[in-house]
Amino acid sequence: MSILADSVAGYLQNASWIRRMFEAGGQLKARYGADKVYDFSIGNPDLPAPPAVGEGLRAFAQHAGEPFAFGYMPNGGFPWAREKLAEHLSKEQGVSIEAGEVLLSCGAAGGLNAFLRSVLNPGEEVLTFAPYFVEYGFYVANFGGTFRAVMSRPDTFEPDLDALEQAISAKTRVVLYNSPHNPTGVIYSRETIAAIAALLERKSREFGKPIWLVADEPYRFLAYDGAEVPSVLGIYPYGIVVSSFSKNMSLPGERIGYVVISPMLAEKAELMAALTLTNRILGFVNPPVVGQHIMVAALGSQVDLGIYAARRKAMAEVLDAGGYEYLMPRGAFYFFPKAPGGDDVRFVNELLKERVLAVPGSGFGCPGYFRLAFCVDESVIRNAAEGFARARKALA
Repeated sequence: MSILADSVAGYLQNASWIRRMFEAGGQLKARYGADKVYDFSIGNPDLPAPPAVGEGLRAFAQHAGEPFAFGYMPNGGFPWAREKLAEHLSKEQGVSIEAGEVLLSCGAAGGLNAFLRSVLNPGEEVLTFAPYFVEYGFYVANFGGTFRAVMSRPDTFEPDLDALEQAISAKTRVVLYNSPHNPTGVIYSRETIAAIAALLERKSREFGKPIWLVADEPYRFLAYDGAEVPSVLGIYPYGIVVSSFSKNMSLPGERIGYVVISPMLAEKAELMAALTLTNRILGFVNPPVVGQHIMVAALGSQVDLGIYAARRKAMAEVLDAGGYEYLMPRGAFYFFPKAPGGDDVRFVNELLKERVLAVPGSGFGCPGYFRLAFCVDESVIRNAAEGFARARKALA
């Protein structure tokens, strides 16, 4: 007799590959020592937060003993924090954003859930491009929606617009994309985003209701070789940006994120009212107090991008030496190489024998590849080179 909901019991049985490999890494480190295990399984940024984060924390601590220092605030965040964030995002996104178009949330995940709860009816669809971040499907299921993935173009991992058009139906409510992309490192061009928006505009007229285009952007800051990360906010009235400070300020555990509404949206006041409500009734209530103080103090600051660029170069050299096929990531901190032999699960298990931890592409809806998170010290990347080479030879 099960005490769990059927859906949750199923989730536990088919646990996330990322978490599975993370847990396997813990066992290997306990057995061999942390320096003998090369863990590329999880995107947990290891760089210290920028100095402005500590300064903001110390400044807040001076007032921590005052009444209501940790009290409730409006469900969308402190008005002064939203104003400062709107000012910052206006420069970043290249469009004029007002405080009333920004909601602060409990991380990007909290923002996505608040948005989906606001617009998604049971039975309606959310489409994304495979490979994709596995949690998306859980978020959609939270509200009775249907999650479907459209396969990206092979080898380039660019969106397949013909496949997207065929997938859109009268039930489609949201198209969700991630750029810079986890797990491939692809950055969608302005032309690509405009083409998706034009398609959704046409389909929205055809079905008599808007189809939202949501950009998940926690890696916006991490673009290499001067690559542009275009904004959807000035392209499409039903465009939404969801992001966080987890990666650029190395604050994943502080859970401070946001949702931004396109200033072109005529019904933005109505949507913001809904987001404010859902942010509360989903149990988040309001974004973290400390996180908002840190955010405002550190806006414009970020971790050292040069370190990530050097790690990207090191990982490419290790993969080249091992004879792997891969697409050089233009953003984020992941590689998504082809799995030698084609069976990604088998190959990841072969890497495990070498104490190298990776995640099979099947966990991202894209078998035949595997993901490597290079948010680790460069020495870990270099020291894993022999393990990568031996694993590939074992299946050659």
